[in-house]
Amino acid sequence: MHDDLRLLEAKTLQQTLERRLAELSASTGIAVEVWALPKGDIPDPVARNVYAAVSEALANVERHSGAGTVSIALTLAKSCLRLTVSDDGCGFPSGTTGRGLSAMKAYFAEIGGDLTVNGVPGGGTTVSGIVPPRALRR
Repeated sequence: MHDDLRLLEAKTLQQTLERRLAELSASTGIAVEVWALPKGDIPDPVARNVYAAVSEALANVERHSGAGTVSIALTLAKSCLRLTVSDDGCGFPSGTTGRGLSAMKAYFAEIGGDLTVNGVPGGGTTVSGIVPPRALRR
């Protein structure tokens, strides 16, 4: 698992994500728009895997996208947890594969979720994930 996951041991997912997003912005100059972060309690396995997927998405933004802005929305409802991370970077052609894309999908699959990554050449990338309610039960 990702080294940064140790951050979750003492903080909520919301606090951990806020810290990661602030670090990304400070170190890269990429503007961060936070549309929503969960304030509710999320089971540890779900929080760890969602954080790992978001962290990988942000690393991909930093390494590959050339983006000026990244946006994140992570919402928690009784019906599911939804994630969207989007950037205004260079995007990529459909059919692109790589370690980071596979890792993000695996993190979500491990908790019964589904994650897609869509790049539009010259138009940015959007990562969308959903975790079903059964994974959110303690």
